[in-house]
Amino acid sequence: MIGGYSYLSLFEEALALFEVMLRSNVKPNDVTFLGILHACAYLGALDLGKWVHAYIDKNMKSSNNASLWTSLVDMYAKCGSIEAAERVFRSIHSRNLASWNAMLSGLAMHGHAERALALFSEMVNKGFRPDDITFVGVLTACTQAGLVDLGQHYFRSMIQDYGICPKLEHYGCMIDLLARAGKFEEAEILMKDMEMEPDGAIWGSLLSACKAYGRVEFGEYVADRLFQLEPENAGAFVLLSNIYAGAGRWDDVARIRTRLNDKGMKKVPGCTSIEIDGVVHEFLVGDKFHPECKSIYRMLDEVDKLLEENGFVPDTSEVLYDMDEEWKEGALSQHSEKLAIAFGLISTKPGTTIRIVKNLRVCGNCHSATKLISKIFDREIIARDRNRFHHFKDGFCSCNDCW
Repeated sequence: MIGGYSYLSLFEEALALFEVMLRSNVKPNDVTFLGILHACAYLGALDLGKWVHAYIDKNMKSSNNASLWTSLVDMYAKCGSIEAAERVFRSIHSRNLASWNAMLSGLAMHGHAERALALFSEMVNKGFRPDDITFVGVLTACTQAGLVDLGQHYFRSMIQDYGICPKLEHYGCMIDLLARAGKFEEAEILMKDMEMEPDGAIWGSLLSACKAYGRVEFGEYVADRLFQLEPENAGAFVLLSNIYAGAGRWDDVARIRTRLNDKGMKKVPGCTSIEIDGVVHEFLVGDKFHPECKSIYRMLDEVDKLLEENGFVPDTSEVLYDMDEEWKEGALSQHSEKLAIAFGLISTKPGTTIRIVKNLRVCGNCHSATKLISKIFDREIIARDRNRFHHFKDGFCSCNDCW
């Protein structure tokens, strides 16, 4: 049942059933923990993941189930503790390719491109032959750090040196890498060279790049292709709307928003989770249902006041144009990640690292605000969004504003 819940992405149900299992005095085994570690990784439930690790060390230290130790590496990496992931990885006596891939992907996800590429070299030097999954990690590392030349080198090496035929994921990494660097023509050429049709993820990454670079006409073309592939993708409509908003084309913004409403589609709501004392708390934008709601909003008011005193000015250009400025700022201040961070500030001791997990890409406003919050409150804030990890500390982010 736990495995089934995890397979169907019903991770909270998996953890709840695990608690029932423990209360029923049923002894878990490695199969149990494979499902639980997968759930912990998705939810960012680091405390429970640490408990599982301690249990394995105490009761199953001699286990030769390589998948179990690899799952621990994956869990720590996805819960924001990349150093713990590496400690577990280095402790594995008989590493297999999956172990190397998990560690490499974890480093890439955290933006540690140099360490990821060094690990790739170490892996090859120890006699392991990389597979297609390995190169997804390598190319992701290059993408997250904006290493265009290196990314192109590894892409060619994958084909020429290892005989690996690029899959959609590899093309997706390369097109994303080129588009993020503003190399739209090269991205288009690579797309034409593909043996398969681009999927929604590839068109979506191009559309995000169009927004970043203000490429309105190309953005319209990309959005049209994305609408054909995924007509119910509300996020694509919102991205195109934001491209128009950035260009001050408010009539087109209204047209896209009307089209969105006529189709009855709504953007996937932002949801951010944070684990406090082993309990995972989830927040939606403007959430008022948490038992500590009043305290959270008092802290949020204090955070916004301190941000303003430190010179932070919200960028309201992409919020619905028919809202006045005061309401726009209010909408931005109540994003789910801001609520989760406020809850973390009131629920943990000063100096404690705050870890949050968001289901969408973090927005520019929250990214800028979180950098400043880390400095004001002298906290490290580790945020996992849909694309990568952000380590905020002393007013800076590990992504170097490249995400």
